[in-house]
Amino acid sequence: MKKVTFYLMIMVLSISVLPTQMLAAEKNPNVILNTPKEVPAEVKVLLNRLDEIKAMDRSSLTSVEKKELRKEVRTIKAELKSTGNGVYLSVGAIIIIILLLILLL
Repeated sequence: MKKVTFYLMIMVLSISVLPTQMLAAEKNPNVILNTPKEVPAEVKVLLNRLDEIKAMDRSSLTSVEKKELRKEVRTIKAELKSTGNGVYLSVGAIIIIILLLILLL
């Protein structure tokens, strides 16, 4: 009796495992190509200016010039963030949209 249940369990396990392995072997791996996006000309100019500022020797500058550089860097970074071309949704907005879809459909 024990041998029969043991063989039955082995048979059930082998039947349940084999199809999943066969299906896993059939799938082709997805190839993800990282195509670099083209950077707009205005963004290139801003990035080049940031690189120039980083490469500068700031030890010979006065404190007023350093302040101006810091302000310039902040404005450039703010402009770069604003050109992100992304749509950002908060979690609350997503929940409201889902609720509206559920209620209206």
